[in-house]
Amino acid sequence: MAEAEPWTCPTCHRPVSTPYCPTCGERPLHARELTLRGFLDQLFLAFTNIDGRLFRSVRCLLGRPGFLTVAYLQGCRKPYVGPISLFLLANALFFATEALTGGTVFTTPLDSHLHRQPWSPVAEVLISHRLEETQTTRDLYAPVFDHAVARNARAFIMLMALAFVAAPSIVFYRSRRPFLVHALFSLHVYAFLLVLLSLATLVTRVDVWMGGGGFGSDRVDQVISLVLLAVCAIYLHVATGIVYGAHGVLRVVKVFSLTAAVASIVLGYRFALLLVTLYST
Repeated sequence: MAEAEPWTCPTCHRPVSTPYCPTCGERPLHARELTLRGFLDQLFLAFTNIDGRLFRSVRCLLGRPGFLTVAYLQGCRKPYVGPISLFLLANALFFATEALTGGTVFTTPLDSHLHRQPWSPVAEVLISHRLEETQTTRDLYAPVFDHAVARNARAFIMLMALAFVAAPSIVFYRSRRPFLVHALFSLHVYAFLLVLLSLATLVTRVDVWMGGGGFGSDRVDQVISLVLLAVCAIYLHVATGIVYGAHGVLRVVKVFSLTAAVASIVLGYRFALLLVTLYST
């Protein structure tokens, strides 16, 4: 290590003659750091360091499918936000977008469960029984349910990514990849999906501003759902080649299976939120 003017480490209280304390990594405080300019320099450095990692990670997540998974497995972790942190940031972005635009992708209100979901006939029966048990009316219960489902949607969203882990584990069983590979792949896939859903929610809000029905319109809902599935399939096609080395016709079959799993888990999560919210309120 380079020599430096002797100084005493304020943390270890030991004399040090190197730029950094070899015991704890502390460094001497410079007079400039006590000035306003020094403080602003530190603030700028901290912000650009975090912002740089985040920007780099998001850019790779959106533009280089599978790259972040491979980089993490190869030990290249310092330049990028970790997979769990990235997923949680995408989650925060998604629910912030829903809150600002009034989106209902996962915060599905009671009325939508009753009239606009594939399980609406079942929901009608379950909700009617629940209202009888609690001796309340649908009008009184609806706002209670809608508030609770929004809270539950945020609390349990990690379960979607965990549920998806089984899909690549089965589809790429012969690759003999460790469980961690499938888990990282799932986190990055669902982080991408949450960013994609955020963009879709913004598009529907623009449609509402232009006089359309947004998610309230069956046509808009169907078109956006098909576009999202197509983009997700393209993402998975590229990512599986990078992470698992998939190729050929069999790759198309596997991508189709994974895309179907993503769609099924999203719908399953909505239905699970109905059950959890219904029997906890």
